[in-house]
Amino acid sequence: MYEKGKDLASAFVAKRLGRRELVRRMGQLGLTVAGAKLLLNQASTAALAADFDWKKHQGTKLSLLMNKHPYMDALVADLDNFKTLTGMEVSYDVFPEDVYFDKVTAALSSGSSQYDAFMTGAYQTWQYGPAGWLVDMAEFINDSELTAPNYNWEDILPNLRASTAWSGVPGAELGGEGAKQWAIPWGFELNSISYNRRIFEKAGISAPPKDLAELLEQAAKITKDVDGVYGVGVRGSRSWATIHPGYLSGFSNFGARDFEVHDGKLSAAMNSDAGKKFTQQWVEMIKQSGPRDWSTYTWYQVGTDLGAGASGMIYDADILGYFQNGGTAEAGNIAYSAFAPNPEADAPTPNVWIWSLGMNAKGEQQDAAWYFVQWASGTEHGLFGAREMDFVNPVRQSVWDDEQFRQRIAKSYPGYLEQYEASAPGSKIYFTPQPLFFNLTTEWAASLQQMVADQVPVDEGLDKLADSVNRQLKSAGLG
Repeated sequence: MYEKGKDLASAFVAKRLGRRELVRRMGQLGLTVAGAKLLLNQASTAALAADFDWKKHQGTKLSLLMNKHPYMDALVADLDNFKTLTGMEVSYDVFPEDVYFDKVTAALSSGSSQYDAFMTGAYQTWQYGPAGWLVDMAEFINDSELTAPNYNWEDILPNLRASTAWSGVPGAELGGEGAKQWAIPWGFELNSISYNRRIFEKAGISAPPKDLAELLEQAAKITKDVDGVYGVGVRGSRSWATIHPGYLSGFSNFGARDFEVHDGKLSAAMNSDAGKKFTQQWVEMIKQSGPRDWSTYTWYQVGTDLGAGASGMIYDADILGYFQNGGTAEAGNIAYSAFAPNPEADAPTPNVWIWSLGMNAKGEQQDAAWYFVQWASGTEHGLFGAREMDFVNPVRQSVWDDEQFRQRIAKSYPGYLEQYEASAPGSKIYFTPQPLFFNLTTEWAASLQQMVADQVPVDEGLDKLADSVNRQLKSAGLG
């Protein structure tokens, strides 16, 4: 029975057998679901090893620095397959996000070789890369001696590949001329509407909002008509993380930009007419229909309120809404919709957050670390995470095309595939890369807080913000 099961698993991996037929024949053999999964994992590992020397660094011990996240949960669940494939041992330190980036920055800036590879956001590479703390991954991707022939770099979504590559020249296009591949995309989130169907029905709303004006109208109706529920959740804390999700996605959809670039110099553009028009509506939305303590809201509070039924909808990461549809009070009630705030826009233009994998430039085992990175960002691990764990959103088109993954999402996450497919073509990083990103974007969030608190009118607040940003750019030699 076991040998026949192995043969079936190998035939499935080689695409000589369909999934339904595999399930049927495994059942005839009396194999449990867990046993069938084990055989499939073993067959996938064997297939990977067939045409590449994965054992080259057998006996090496790698050390990882990782953020506490469902992506890391999927990695841990699949790590034995990496160890079997390569013969390497892997240890890891995991920290929650509120301290994680401080840990990474401290480790890299000190020149320590303790960690070989780590999780990073794409924005962080704008600091880490030019400082000489990261390895240019292109050197490994393009080396056939170091990269398996079936790695298929082109399968990773093009906007994500470009958004994790930069020349280091302030204002230069991401993925443009002279760009270095500072990190490998691992999982990402784009920004759309996640809404509670039960609350919408209670408020007499039949469909999610099509644009920002309708969002304001629906959010106000929910706040007014549904006791104990506010209309829409968005982030509001004094942090760069308040700007990058819904706010910048809508800001960009209205045609606004953070900076203009002329002759290699940057100037603030967030106070353009388009920027003011969008921000005026954004501030009004929060005042009318946001949470009372909006200025404290981070990813966690926005998501928790949706899952608890305290908010009618959120305009934030699609995966944040995804996680609220399981194990929460409102599980089964959450649905998803693509969102283009500008009624004149042709399609959504979500800004993205990309969890990525980077390699320590001071690491002493870079070839071995690259073996880990290419496995962790490869198709087989991506399929495992998408099918068996909560590894969303996957970065590979082949994983999005996988029928088993698609059926799983379609069954339990209504509208999720549709919102993704409508949003993905326009999704990328819309920020202008520059080394003052974190300080200037945090100041932007503080300015938003003042507008919502009626401490300054929107037009005046954005003008003051632009003046301050321009002074800082000039002081740093960037403006």
